[in-house]
Amino acid sequence: MRIDVVTLFPELFEAPLKTSVIGRAVENGLLSVTLHDLREHGLGRHRSVDDYPYGGGAGMVLRPEPLYAAVEPLRNEGAHVILLDPAGERLTDALARELADVPHLALVCGRYEGLDERARALADREVSIGDYVLTGGELPALVLLDVVARLVPGVIEAASHEEDSFAAGILEYPQYTRPEEFRGMGVPQVLLSGHHGEVARWRRREALRRTLERRPDLLPEAPLADLDRAELERLSRELREEVAEDD
Repeated sequence: MRIDVVTLFPELFEAPLKTSVIGRAVENGLLSVTLHDLREHGLGRHRSVDDYPYGGGAGMVLRPEPLYAAVEPLRNEGAHVILLDPAGERLTDALARELADVPHLALVCGRYEGLDERARALADREVSIGDYVLTGGELPALVLLDVVARLVPGVIEAASHEEDSFAAGILEYPQYTRPEEFRGMGVPQVLLSGHHGEVARWRRREALRRTLERRPDLLPEAPLADLDRAELERLSRELREEVAEDD
């Protein structure tokens, strides 16, 4: 998979691209990431990339000329261009899996008060990582890069992300490792039983429980079987009874 990143601060990407899973993916040739310094396309002796907004107001706005100069060649090479912007569609697991099937992405990082509206025509889509504003698009680009890259075949074992939170529309089940007992807290006995069927049922039930307790908003759209819905009804009754006891 090829990913190009257009940014005013390429140095922000250097350490993450050499570290952990992403670093190994780049080293093993599963992922190619190229950084493009927007300043190289700046105007005049000072390589200016921004200017005051028409109509007045605080801050500076990225000019369209440097953005077009940096991004158009990538579009011409077939890149699917993504602008990281707080007004974009929210990044979800489903969107990440869709983008992981795209062989060539170009991520454009905004800065300052934003970019000239005419430069939005360069983007195939706009993506946000949440309903808040950062100082620039570099951190969102790193988040998107990480989320998508780990789904590229060979980067991690498929089983590692097939049961991730959100992959099946619900949160992931609780995980345990050694020691078996820690500060009075033990590992559920079913996980020590060696009974794979019981373990699978426990994990599914606990995933449903965790989703019901923490993210019930996910459940209406989750692809649930009849057994799941029956289990949710039972878990809902348990929660109501616990609340009633506390009152």
